[in-house]
Amino acid sequence: MKFYTEDGNYDMVGNNTPVFFINDPMKLPDLIHSLKRNPATNLTDPNSIFDFWQHSPEAQHQVMILFTDRGTPYGFRHMNGYSSHAYKWVNEAGDVHFVKYHFKTDQGIKNFTAAEQDQMTLKDKDFSTSDLYNNIAKGNFPSWTWKVQIMPEKDAAGYKFDINDITKIWPHADYPEITIGKFTLNRNPENYHAEVEQAAFSPGHLVPGIEPSMDKLLQGRLFSYPDTHRHRLGKNYEQLPINCPYRARVATYSRDGAATYITKYASHENFEPNSNDNAPKEDPSKAWSKFAVTGEAGRYKYTHPNTHYEQPRTLYNKILSEAERATLISNLAGPLSGARKDIQEGFLAHCYKVDPDYGTRLSKACGTPLNKAKL
Repeated sequence: MKFYTEDGNYDMVGNNTPVFFINDPMKLPDLIHSLKRNPATNLTDPNSIFDFWQHSPEAQHQVMILFTDRGTPYGFRHMNGYSSHAYKWVNEAGDVHFVKYHFKTDQGIKNFTAAEQDQMTLKDKDFSTSDLYNNIAKGNFPSWTWKVQIMPEKDAAGYKFDINDITKIWPHADYPEITIGKFTLNRNPENYHAEVEQAAFSPGHLVPGIEPSMDKLLQGRLFSYPDTHRHRLGKNYEQLPINCPYRARVATYSRDGAATYITKYASHENFEPNSNDNAPKEDPSKAWSKFAVTGEAGRYKYTHPNTHYEQPRTLYNKILSEAERATLISNLAGPLSGARKDIQEGFLAHCYKVDPDYGTRLSKACGTPLNKAKL
């Protein structure tokens, strides 16, 4: 979602799951590469996918969610949304709270089974888009209730989970959801290319009072998203109407270059500081909040007392029903069976560590022994 405010554009950039596969931005290109088609066969390659996952135990949480029916939602209207990352909210007094966003569908959660999804793909491969468009066109406007989890800054350092690790959630028993609003989709785009394809969303498009946390993956996205927009849409992508900030024509010192069309202020200074009292000036009151830094700076893996298996174990044993566990096993067994045996064994080892029942049942479904998993 993009909010056009007098302080600039604010983008809420999230996902339809509360966690993600990795927590290290350096691994993001590798994740994407593992999901690509094999260059020789041009076919989806389970060896690449599960080989990456067997070497990334932090992915277990997201993989388990993905291979339940939650991974095949019944269109956009019936899925939840999440910020996944933690952000900072800072009030006028300088008090810092960490927050996570949850957008709960007012239409109710509804999912396809894998078989139903396959059938719908044959019937309408663009079902999610057509379902959303048709319902809005009929005046059946979908809405989502916006809720947040809020954690005081003082709680963060000693919390049992790393609050900046996107592969982890904050249990609602510790930080219950608080309802703060609702958003409704009440019209369709008049030109899909202009209003959707050319839209440029970035977690770095923030407004005063909302700041990024030290989530490593989020920090990487702050840089990579604008770079992608400049590559995809050109250096002046923020001049496009769909991306143009509310006061962009008087509050920016960026000008010229390919595809520029704002000319009204071309003769004004495009640097700061300057002597023009009417030009935009740096406002120290809008600076981000300070934070303490300790330890050594360097390239290192996440280190935290909790393991990568604790939350997936809770998901398997306390969140999923027996029917959902059976679906998870069935959905995973098919593609996993297409991978090499050594890769299957490596992936199953993680599943067994999540829960022996999970690993054992998936092992039987694939026909691959658990010898390596029990080491």
